[in-house]
Amino acid sequence: MMLFIQRFHTYLGSAILCTIILGCAGDPLQSGLDPFAPRVFKEGSTVMPLNPPNKSTLQPFYVSQTTVFKFAIDLDSILIGADGVTRYTVVIINPSGGQQAQYEGIRCDSYQARIYGNYDNTGWKENPLSSWKAIQSATPNRYQAALAQGALCNIDIQEKNIEDILKSLNSRGFTGGFKPTNSMGEFL
Repeated sequence: MMLFIQRFHTYLGSAILCTIILGCAGDPLQSGLDPFAPRVFKEGSTVMPLNPPNKSTLQPFYVSQTTVFKFAIDLDSILIGADGVTRYTVVIINPSGGQQAQYEGIRCDSYQARIYGNYDNTGWKENPLSSWKAIQSATPNRYQAALAQGALCNIDIQEKNIEDILKSLNSRGFTGGFKPTNSMGEFL
């Protein structure tokens, strides 16, 4: 019986000590830091690229079985921003061979994309109407979703390791069972 009382006092003392420690931890609302408050996004400055996409560093990537366009990302253009935005240059080729290059950004935390500008024969042109828009996942030409889901994001967190991004974009790493000819293989 005495052993039982000693153990009971030990457990009671431990429970009281834990309660005191938790009570001293403080209330986050009193400290002014609400862990559930939404974070305010502040985008860093974006500078348009100086050069056109480099044909030698364009990496084609798979988008969907239903797309008729081909897509490639300029591996040298990928910039992992401290503001949570991953910026890159994408080249889109239509079925007749026409090309369009765009400088874009993806936010993983909100699953949004933004087109900063386009490239034409005279250079990069900023898009004055550029704004963040939700990434569309259910469209045939869902290249931004393919980039976010396949390489640039780890669910809703920005991928910070450029080597992991490059491995994910490598066409030899494609594990879908077949390589669609509409968006893989020879690009230019």
